[in-house]
Amino acid sequence: MEPYHTYSLPFLSVLSLFMPLFFIANAEALILPRPFNNKITAGYVFGDSTVDPGNNNYVLTLFRSNFPPYGMDFRGQTPTGRFTNGKLSTDLVVSYIGIKEYLPPYLDPNLSIEEMMSGVSFASAGTGLDPLTAQISSVISLPRQLGYFKEYKKRVESAIGKKRMEAIIKEAVYLVSCGTNDFVVNYFTLPMRRNNYTASAYQQFVLQNLKQVLQDLWDEGARRIAVTGLPPMGCLPAVITLNSESAILERGCIEKFSRAGMEYNQMLQNELNSMQGRLVHLGAKITYIDIFTPLIDMIQGLGKHDFDEVSHGCCGSGFLEAGFLCNPKSFVCSDASKYVFFDSIHPTEKTYTKLFMASRPAVDLMIRN
Repeated sequence: MEPYHTYSLPFLSVLSLFMPLFFIANAEALILPRPFNNKITAGYVFGDSTVDPGNNNYVLTLFRSNFPPYGMDFRGQTPTGRFTNGKLSTDLVVSYIGIKEYLPPYLDPNLSIEEMMSGVSFASAGTGLDPLTAQISSVISLPRQLGYFKEYKKRVESAIGKKRMEAIIKEAVYLVSCGTNDFVVNYFTLPMRRNNYTASAYQQFVLQNLKQVLQDLWDEGARRIAVTGLPPMGCLPAVITLNSESAILERGCIEKFSRAGMEYNQMLQNELNSMQGRLVHLGAKITYIDIFTPLIDMIQGLGKHDFDEVSHGCCGSGFLEAGFLCNPKSFVCSDASKYVFFDSIHPTEKTYTKLFMASRPAVDLMIRN
């Protein structure tokens, strides 16, 4: 286990940055029948804090959120380790598909085999596709998450047999949400990678690591795989605060960061389209989820009129607070639904819902029989 580390306040504030978001169903989805009468058996999630429902509670790291005000709008006002005021996108997507209401963390020692069989999240807040990113924050790397998935398969097989386990794996959906930390926390903040990679070369490096993750999932039986692109990283409140010439007065997005995300997203789309073309005859449904466009609309376009605050979060000043800096002693807004972001990095449940509505055609395509 990695030891705790000591960092400066701004670095810690931005270190828990994990924006890529998954599909999020709205509240009505909880009472809808399964869309298209789909036969999805389970949901498995890999990635960072936007899809970590509490795995980091069981890791020796500073990057946790199992304390108020996180979870203030969750069932029972319970802080579970989710970095938001309510449900995560992964909770909402499994309820939309019709699997279950919440997707639990794999490392929860109290999970029953029945609960595990319908899906878990292996995600870890603070991680990235670059192995260095996970090392920086002492969290679970993507290769380690895949190792946990292999362990999971053995546990399920021992309980229900290999044939039934393989049937569950084949008809499940797989969600991968990762990459933002690699750029915001690692490449643009620390010197190590910049000494060896241009921005373009680093984008290729991150994409190559993602391709290996997808290949490993395919080899383990995954056939329905969705991958989110990067968000407009320059519009995250913490990024604005740390990179604006006048963070209080000038709250516009930082173009350098968002441009890097746009370029990477185009490369990612091309790669996913290529993979889908090569593997479609084997039953592949490999899907790209665009979260950049709808999120930038919520911040800069017509969608911004649905929120009172688009450039700082609900917790504390909203400029830097995230993770342990957003805590029970922090000031908290009275209505998180008026904010795009809950803390200085992570979105509110309302934002998740709007992102799902924009992404729903891609989600439906992936789960359609």
